[in-house]
Amino acid sequence: MNNHNHTTTANALFAPVLVLGGNGKTGKRIVQKLNELSIPVRVGSRSGEPAFDWNDRSTWEAAMQGMKAVYIAYQPDLSVPGAPDDIDTLVQIAQRLNIQKLVLLSGRGETEAQICENIVINSGIDYTILRCSWFFQNFNESFFQEPLKAGLLALPAGNIQEPFVDADDIADIAVAAFTASRHSNKLYDITGPRLLTFKDVAKEIGIATGRDIRFQDLTIEEYTGMLTEFGVPADYVQLITYLFTEVLDGRNESLAHGVEEALDRKPADISAFIHRTLPSGVWS
Repeated sequence: MNNHNHTTTANALFAPVLVLGGNGKTGKRIVQKLNELSIPVRVGSRSGEPAFDWNDRSTWEAAMQGMKAVYIAYQPDLSVPGAPDDIDTLVQIAQRLNIQKLVLLSGRGETEAQICENIVINSGIDYTILRCSWFFQNFNESFFQEPLKAGLLALPAGNIQEPFVDADDIADIAVAAFTASRHSNKLYDITGPRLLTFKDVAKEIGIATGRDIRFQDLTIEEYTGMLTEFGVPADYVQLITYLFTEVLDGRNESLAHGVEEALDRKPADISAFIHRTLPSGVWS
């Protein structure tokens, strides 16, 4: 057997793959990496074909039909009420359709997320759990990008440290889970290589861009008031409040080694991410 065929066989361990949240921070990267490996992939999103909408269960089965594997990135977050029920329903459909692999994106230190993890773990389907810290990409593709651009990141984060992680590392582990059997029935605790406060990150981005980016510590009341004033939807404000009061209380101030365990290499450092992102001009 020549090498090329061997690679193709190895690549097709669990395929085709449905990537739920296929346009999201981790999802779009997984889709891209699977495409590069010529592994058949379906984007699970409201604009997908067929469409997948977390708020409309009648769309779920059609999107999962004919798939062998599913990447589950739940919107808006596994910590919201109703998430375990949704994950349970999704898993039941997966069992019925004979899906052979589930990869779940989960969050560190979130009690509700662990309930969802257990639903997947006890499903009888081959699984890989990716339990992750906050993403670097929240600073350039999400809610912290605008404030950084404006030169002031104001958050109720105090001096709590977080082991921020690169969404590309998470995507690499997800792809590995679809392509190699050694990730079967594993839970990876995934962090970056350094503990940093939000103030540290603002400072590093400031130095890299040559701009004065300040960090201001707010109370949770001041922050939610500000979000509400900016017209941020109430359920989103609720989620942010939960993340900043419950999860960002110091419980995640530790490094884990999921990237090393899964990929045999070190996780990317935030400085590399900042320099890679600079040319896009998102913070200028």
